[in-house]
This record gives sequence, structure tokens and C-alpha cells, in this order.
Amino acid sequence: MIHATAVVDPSAVLGDGVEIGPYAVVGPGAVVGAGSRLASHACVRARTVLGRQVFVDSHAVVGGEPQVRGFDPSVDSRVEVGDRTVLREHVTVHRGSKPGSVTRIGADCFIMGGCHFAHDVVVEDFVTCANSALVGGHVFIGAHAFVSGNTGIHQFCRVGSGAIVSGVSMMTVDVPPFCTAAERNAVIGLNRVGMRRRGIAAAAVQDVKDCYRAVFLSGMGVKPAALAALAAGNPGTTPEGRMFLEFCAQGTRGFVRPRNRVREGGGEE
Repeated sequence: MIHATAVVDPSAVLGDGVEIGPYAVVGPGAVVGAGSRLASHACVRARTVLGRQVFVDSHAVVGGEPQVRGFDPSVDSRVEVGDRTVLREHVTVHRGSKPGSVTRIGADCFIMGGCHFAHDVVVEDFVTCANSALVGGHVFIGAHAFVSGNTGIHQFCRVGSGAIVSGVSMMTVDVPPFCTAAERNAVIGLNRVGMRRRGIAAAAVQDVKDCYRAVFLSGMGVKPAALAALAAGNPGTTPEGRMFLEFCAQGTRGFVRPRNRVREGGGEE
């Protein structure tokens, strides 16, 4: 079902039941999975792979060149979008910046209007990004995370699984799993509502809470506190708690800090 005004390169691969609306563009070598839909004026550029039942809304551009000075357009990099993901109007997703690199949006993600994903970003499954969220290059966003509207995530930062970043915020450091982050690099507690909605067991929620206290309220730095807790083996007795500690034991950007400490200056190493 391809509208007469759509432009589809002969080398593009279209799965069964694909719908391509008026004036939409599908570039050379692009792959559009079965049951996917491209609304009017959607643009899926070369080296882009869409999974099954993906929806690309009007004026979204998937697979654009990275905004990097001196980028060579012949570089063989790409964008991959997982099954059933929704990219609403005016979303932009740029392909990787190096040979063989990938910008990847997972399955079952819901990306609202005006969001931007720069080169080499990795977004895991079931992530939601509200309107005009801006995600810099090389950012990682874990499964089930929620990035609220008009929020910026600095390049090379990580947002852990199940975390939520509130609206009109700026993160230039890492946000651990299951945390609620706000303002500029502030953590204001755990995303208990999100954990409850996912059906995470009460014992695991308590373990994550204990890990949070061990990391942020110990008086140590985040990394040393996380490493100490991992060595002790308690807290961190559940997979969720261990995920929290292992995340905090890694990274290069520093970490969010409790709100009353952010006023003293940047993120915590």
C-alpha cells in the first residue's frame, strides 16, 4: 500500500503489509518491516532498518546523517528501530558516526513528537520519551525508562533501567536505575510508581531502597559506596538491587546527587 506520491528507492526492502503515505520517502537499502506504517512526509533514509509494526509519523526523519563536523557521508553506519516502536511527528534519529556503528531504538518504545536522538545512541525496550526530549550522542537509556518533555540528556550519559527524568530537566551525569531525577543533575528518590506498575516484588523494591541509601547517604562517593556494597553482598541481594549497584560502580560522567547537595555544584564522581 504505497501512495502514488511516495518516493521509494528500488533497493529498499519492504515487508508484507507495509503502508507508505503521501510524499513519504524511503531511501536506498532501507528496510521496512512487515506491518509498518509511514505517515505522509515521513522520511526513512538509507541504511535504516525498521522492525515489524513500526509507526513513523509525519515529518519524522529516521537515519539522518550525524551532526558531526567533517562526517564522511559514505561511512557505513545505520539506524535500527525495534518492533512496534512509535516515532511521532518531527522525531529525528541520526545514524552512527563511525564505520559499522549503530544508533539503536529498541522494541515497544513510545517516542513523542519533536524528540531528537543523536548519533550512536542506544535506547533499550519499552522506553518512553515525551515531547521534545533531546538525547545527545552516545547516550544509553535503559529499558522501561521515562524521559519527560523538554529534557536534555548530555552526550555519553547513561539513564538506568526504570529511571524517570522529570520535565524541563538537564542531565549532564548518569542517572542510576529506578531513580527519579529532576532539575539539573538532582536525584529526588526512587521511581516507586514505575516499579509498582511493572510488578516488581516488594522485597526487590526494599532492596533497591537499601542500595540507594548505601550509595547516596553513606558519605562516600557513589562509586566507592557501590563497590563496597557489592563486596559486602548486602544490600544488593536481588537482581534489581545488584543492577543498581553495578550501574553505580561504572561510568565516566559522574552521578546525580540528592537535591540538597546539587546546589553545591555538579554531579558526584
